[in-house]
Amino acid sequence: MSAPIEISRHRCFGGEVGFYRHSSKEIGGEMRFSVFVPEGLGDRKAPALLYLAGLTCTEETFIVKAGAQQHAAKAGYVLIASDTSPRDRRFSGDDASWDFGQGAGFYLDATAEPWREAYRMGSYVASELPSYIESHFPVDPARWGIFGHSMGGHGALVAALRNPDKFHSVSAFAPIVAPSSCPWGEKAFSNYLGPDRKAWAEWDATALIESGRRLPPILIDQGLKDQFLERELHPHLFEAACAKAGQKLALRRHEGYDHGYYFISTFVADHIAHHKAILG
Repeated sequence: MSAPIEISRHRCFGGEVGFYRHSSKEIGGEMRFSVFVPEGLGDRKAPALLYLAGLTCTEETFIVKAGAQQHAAKAGYVLIASDTSPRDRRFSGDDASWDFGQGAGFYLDATAEPWREAYRMGSYVASELPSYIESHFPVDPARWGIFGHSMGGHGALVAALRNPDKFHSVSAFAPIVAPSSCPWGEKAFSNYLGPDRKAWAEWDATALIESGRRLPPILIDQGLKDQFLERELHPHLFEAACAKAGQKLALRRHEGYDHGYYFISTFVADHIAHHKAILG
């Protein structure tokens, strides 16, 4: 397994943020990611938190905007942020709209042509990238958590529900919790997965809870001034499914907060604390 190619490195809260690229077998091309490693680890391996960003974002968005490194440094956690879609592989129509294709991989494994050739973000973030990180950075393979925002919140919930042996803690900011029931999800799923809605259920967090999948306690923060709340996010559907299933969920609703990174930066310390309480 070849070492990552370093793009840049920056001192941050005593530790270092690095931006890297590597060759991905799942994607069939180059992928990029960022890593924050706190100082003082020595020979110890730290718990790892993988962050999945939302539509139009990249591996830089969270690391630059969320202010999470100071909290990860105090907790002694490694932070990893993935890109949101393949960039090296190009397909007709992949840049025709902002909510599909480039920057909008939806963290699933596409089965429809031509997307199935490269849009395998589900396997990339749940398996290939964690394994790659474990080989090149000081992370503990037994202590992985995952979190994300919007499309990435969907990805985090689904990755944890589908891979409970890998991800032992999960949280989300304003996630798309029922993508089969919103315009963003219907557009992505019908193109990436085809018309069979039974196949969609395997990548829908609410449907996975309804099917019997379970997780440790989940934390979700949702702003009530979020411009996408009513049309796209539908947290009440996930809340109802969890209540019926007995899945522990803390769904915190916040007056005045919108969908952006001012919201995320306000509550990111709580999310890192949530993961630390579970992972140690």
